[in-house]
Parts: sequence; structure tokens; C-alpha cells
Amino acid sequence: MTRGTAHLAVYDTFADWETGHTTAHLTRNGFAVRTVGLTTTPVTSMGGLTVRPDLALTELRPEDSALLVLPGATQWDAGDELAPFARTARAFLDAGVPVAAICGATAGLAREGLLDDRAHTSAVSFYLAATGYAGGAHYTDADAVTGRDLITAGPTEPVAFAREVFGRLGVYDEKKLDAWYRLFHDSDASAYEVLQG
Repeated sequence: MTRGTAHLAVYDTFADWETGHTTAHLTRNGFAVRTVGLTTTPVTSMGGLTVRPDLALTELRPEDSALLVLPGATQWDAGDELAPFARTARAFLDAGVPVAAICGATAGLAREGLLDDRAHTSAVSFYLAATGYAGGAHYTDADAVTGRDLITAGPTEPVAFAREVFGRLGVYDEKKLDAWYRLFHDSDASAYEVLQG
């Protein structure tokens, strides 16, 4: 039985490695993962993978989702093409459905005003400041941050990003979540036994 559906946004140049831990372990723990694009036309990731989105963004509804994941992409800083994903993130947050954004997606959410009054992080504070957003006082210098249903992380923290997602969705209890993080972030082999227990 599925625990719900997590939607992974995909667009040309999306950073495929940033969400690998998140999607793999959600799938392993009963969640369905579906991809969503601007359209259902295939896109190519930064790593050269071709992905045909399962559905178009206009078909995505917050009530059909447990989570929206927004990976980084060069397009987040190259114009407004991905702005519809930021507007969809607003609809998700307004509906109380969590959103997880990493790397350049955080800048897209900053431009949309979604970081103005929530704790958040990104690559560095001045990266977001360059967007002209009003949320600088809420910037936290941390690997990953959860602020009122919005999870953010910088580009070098896919494991911390996944940990925040798993904590928000209740994928693991606190003890297993800590063990998962120690195993995948710190290469602590002793944590494996906790995960198997």
C-alpha cells in the first residue's frame, strides 16, 4: 500500500544527483514518486539523462500529493521559464502540502516571495540576496532547514536535504532517521544495524 505520492519536478538541466537519496528512499518506504514537467515532453538532466515527465504541471494538484520536490537547474537563474514551478510551490504551501527545494530552486522560491517569512537556507546568503527578496533575516547558515512546510538546502547537501524530507513525512522514526543520516552522510557503518532493526 502506498503512503502517498511525491512529485519530482523535472526540467532541462535539472541537477539529477541532488534528489537521488530523497526519491530512492521514499520509494523504498512506500511512497510513489512521479515526475512532473512543464509539459510531458522529455527533458534532459544536467547529467545527460533523458526523462519523460509522468504529468504536466497544469495537471498537478496539491491534494493529490504528499510532497513537491524542486531540484536545482541552470534555468532557475537564466530567466522566468521555471517560474510556474515556484507558483505551484505557493499553491502547495497554501494547501499545507510540503515543498522541498534545493540549490537554484531556492532562488526561484525567493523570487516568488516564499522565503520572505520562513526559515530557509541555500548555497550562500548572498546568492539569495541577489534575487532582491525580503527574507534575508530568515536565512539560516545550515546544511538544510525546514520552515513551515518548506524544506531548503544548498547544492552540496543532498543527504541533509533528504533527511529533512524524511523527517517531515515521517518516513523514519527519530532513531532510524539519525542512523540513516550517519550512514549516508558520515559513512558510519554502525548505523546500518539500527536501520535494519
